[in-house]
Amino acid sequence: MKHLNRLFVAALMFAGLNAQAQDSNNPWAISFGANAVDGGRVSAASKVEDQFSQYFNANKYWNILPSVSYVNVSRHVGNNFSFGVTGSVNKIDKFVGERMTNPGDYPVGNPGDLMYYGIDGVIKYSFMDMLKSKWLDPYLHVGGGYTFLGDASTGTVNGGLGFNFWFTEQVGLSLQSTYKHSFDDTRTPDVDVASHLQHFAGLTFKFGGKDTDGDGIYDKDDACPEVAGLKEFQGCPDTDADGIADKDDSCPEVAGPKEFNGCPDTDGDGIVDKDDACPEVAGPAAMQGCPDTDGDGVADKDDKCVDVKGPRENAGCPWPDTDGDGVADKDDKCPDVKGTVANNGCPEVSEDAIKKLNAYAKTILFNSGKSSFQKQTYPVLESIAAILKEYPTSKFSIEGHTDSDGKDAANLKLSKDRAAAVKTYLIDHGIAADRLTSEGYGEAKPIDSNKTAKGKANNRRVEVKLVN
Repeated sequence: MKHLNRLFVAALMFAGLNAQAQDSNNPWAISFGANAVDGGRVSAASKVEDQFSQYFNANKYWNILPSVSYVNVSRHVGNNFSFGVTGSVNKIDKFVGERMTNPGDYPVGNPGDLMYYGIDGVIKYSFMDMLKSKWLDPYLHVGGGYTFLGDASTGTVNGGLGFNFWFTEQVGLSLQSTYKHSFDDTRTPDVDVASHLQHFAGLTFKFGGKDTDGDGIYDKDDACPEVAGLKEFQGCPDTDADGIADKDDSCPEVAGPKEFNGCPDTDGDGIVDKDDACPEVAGPAAMQGCPDTDGDGVADKDDKCVDVKGPRENAGCPWPDTDGDGVADKDDKCPDVKGTVANNGCPEVSEDAIKKLNAYAKTILFNSGKSSFQKQTYPVLESIAAILKEYPTSKFSIEGHTDSDGKDAANLKLSKDRAAAVKTYLIDHGIAADRLTSEGYGEAKPIDSNKTAKGKANNRRVEVKLVN
């Protein structure tokens, strides 16, 4: 008995360490307690109605050991069924030896303090779910086993009724009565084992459920079995306490409404903060939640001119127009000289300018028979250069002409040399070379008669023509 009591205490500690929360999740159960054997009273009665007439007369008929005298281990197998094995021990000092035909008190004797041992298989069916109760657990049980009484032993067919009263979801008080039917014909103690009742009272502990994260929700019902959580979220956590489980929350550490999957929208612009480039200032979705004060398509945070429209390429600022001609400097081929849009920001050469150029060109004087300039011609050349500078993108042709005096070949060469001399001077004084060409025509293109001195003077000339 000492060993059985120690086993009971150890099992209590084991059950306490392993018991978990919900009864439906703990498939294993272990029960310990005392048992009572009715001393054959139930089988001594010859009539069925008399067999249970003194069921509760424990003082006269029940054999009880004053210690832990039974152990049951069972496992839930589904659909309210469980299967278990019970081992029990007792000492029989009260026994009804004879069959009685009349009801009443049956003679009880001591068969010799015979030791009683039982090993029984038990199948239980629980009605707890049917009752929808959390504490009352009635059940029926059937089974069979083998019973030893002194030197006698026999197999039995068993059946009965029991109740579990659950103090907590895993600890309860168990009461059970089992009728053990023996097929022995006689009732001689130490020789045969009579049919009898055996009663059990003890504590039951359920265990075996797995709760990896220790949140009180078993893994099989836990949507997040490795992270402690809340029952209302099937065991998943809600770190930011916004009513959305972390597994479904796009922003699990910052509270936000359900319509944004748990993410906040601080500025209320309909764009959640994590996707909002300006989370504290309302702005349109097209600008990633940032405002665009001047409506130029450049968000204020990237716009260097937030109150004035400008292209993105210039950081939201309008392009400068230094000369104020309506053509932005970036497109203006003459950014410092006012021109026209049609001429890419450069001034267009007017007829008056061409006339002025040729008026100056007619006064260019060369040394006789040479391409060198007379001294008084330099101011004229400077004036021509100044006019050309006003049209920095326009191209001009410098043409030389002579009168008919002298040989044609000499006149042609002289005209070419003089036109080239004017071109060279202009290049040397700031006119781009690619803007100028020169050509000489000798006496081939007279504008006056070569028969008079005046006519010849008019034919000896330099002309400036606009190329484009």
